[in-house]
Amino acid sequence: MIVLPEKKVRMPKVVQITSAVHTSRCRLEISFSDGHVNEVDFEPFLKRSPHPAIRAYLDAKKFRQFTIEDGMLHWNDFDLVFPMADLYAGRIG
Repeated sequence: MIVLPEKKVRMPKVVQITSAVHTSRCRLEISFSDGHVNEVDFEPFLKRSPHPAIRAYLDAKKFRQFTIEDGMLHWNDFDLVFPMADLYAGRIG
């Protein structure tokens, strides 16, 4: 069997988040300054976390309280923040 390498989405050197829309439970549709758009599901990451402060964001009301500052997406003054490259690729670890 031949296994081909996964095609990687390349993020431009400088990109910022311009908007994020809550689409369902723990999902956001994120738009970037270069026109790229991704829907990101945060639920698997939040469920896997052993830390209660991170798991608290499984609460839909708390999850919706994100902000965008200086082109970065975060929750509660950087209490929860993700690498830009992961958000751009639509997969968070």
